[in-house]
Amino acid sequence: MKRYEELAEEVAAMISTQLLLPGDKLPSVRQQHARRGVSPSTVFQAYYLLEARGMIVSRPRSGYYVAPQRAALAPEPDSSRPLDASTTVDVSDLVFEVLGAVGARDIVPFGSAFPSPHLFPMERLARAVSASMRRLDPWSTVTDLSLGNAELRRQIALRYQLDGVLVSSDDIVITNGALEALNLCLQAVTRPGDTVLIESPSFYACLQALERLELKAVEIATSPRDGVDLAALEELLLRHQPKACWLMTNFQNPLGSLMSPEKKRALVELLARHGVPLIEDDVYGELYFGKQRPGLTKSHDSAGLVMHCSSFSKTLAPGFRLGWAVAGRYARQVERLKLTTSLSAPIPLQMALADYLAAGGYDRHLRQLRLTLAAQQNTMLQAIAVHFPPGTRVTRPQGGYFVWVEMPAGIDALALHRSALAAGISIAPGPIFSATRAFRHCIRLNYGHPWSAQLEEAIATLGRLALAAA
Repeated sequence: MKRYEELAEEVAAMISTQLLLPGDKLPSVRQQHARRGVSPSTVFQAYYLLEARGMIVSRPRSGYYVAPQRAALAPEPDSSRPLDASTTVDVSDLVFEVLGAVGARDIVPFGSAFPSPHLFPMERLARAVSASMRRLDPWSTVTDLSLGNAELRRQIALRYQLDGVLVSSDDIVITNGALEALNLCLQAVTRPGDTVLIESPSFYACLQALERLELKAVEIATSPRDGVDLAALEELLLRHQPKACWLMTNFQNPLGSLMSPEKKRALVELLARHGVPLIEDDVYGELYFGKQRPGLTKSHDSAGLVMHCSSFSKTLAPGFRLGWAVAGRYARQVERLKLTTSLSAPIPLQMALADYLAAGGYDRHLRQLRLTLAAQQNTMLQAIAVHFPPGTRVTRPQGGYFVWVEMPAGIDALALHRSALAAGISIAPGPIFSATRAFRHCIRLNYGHPWSAQLEEAIATLGRLALAAA
């Protein structure tokens, strides 16, 4: 174990043996540094780890304390059971109506699709942008079009290699966020009227993409723990002859499900037997709470059918809107589509991120971000257990920053959304995640914002509103 892990285990043992009791104050970082001879960063890392486990809590300008007695968490929801039917998608109006107020600063952002911007290294990124502008080669604004900046693509390829996947930088297309990458991949393999298999529930931007391209959706039964049901998927492949399958195998939005390595391999092999490309949205894969990054489906892709898409928007630089696609056998089609739509992502921002990655700051940032998100998830789950109505079920993702809340069947999530918004709280109601507007008693909540008394009170308010609607 690393030194901070050893220190964390020592404190954890003191808590489990009741040498430290709920509410007790832990030795300060300065005290641990002086008495134990460890660096302040080691103490902080140990305390962040314990906070992520829900064993201690931080109090601003006061220090760290043993967490109060934990409430029993709500049970997890069961797998979805969608209708076996091809559906014409019509959700955009509802999505825009729901998300219209999410970005307002005075609204509690439980309905947001992004974590707090305060969790990102904005000052370092600003310096990187300034440096990249000073040394910008004017010709790069021409040569880096289409595929994107060569150094950024090389840095991304190196990260694939660390995850056990050999990818040529020439097969990486830089895009304006992952959403453009996903849309380009979808356009490359479908035509209007085609059918696409998706999860149930599914990210609303996926549904909007299908609607815009006049594609039909077939929803697959999906578990909040380990993703789509492969037996159900195989039946749908035979029955509907889809042109593509759009999935999130790592910390799916909105459920937070994570496919096991064995299931990912079986998924890729199943789709390869049917010749169906997998469009994979993997924007949350780096936000894992375990020891290592979940494996990539791309590592099992010998047929070139996996179109892997990701971005830095959820992990490092939301406002940069820089993503990429590794589209296998469809790479050239995606590159051409990029050229004929938006041409290029901003060159100076690409250069800045390439420099940031090369300097090694990204992994240090990610380690802290993961610990912070894990701690915030623990706090939100406890708050839901205390404040939400009996019969509520909640997912417990192993990464990302969303929980899926299934409330008693009599509660209308859209009505709850409206009453919550009137109280200054945004939520994402279940119907926006379904082509058939199902999940009417479910909501998605974002725990990617630093916990505060305001957020605690907002959860209590949501619980009261839900209880009144039950």
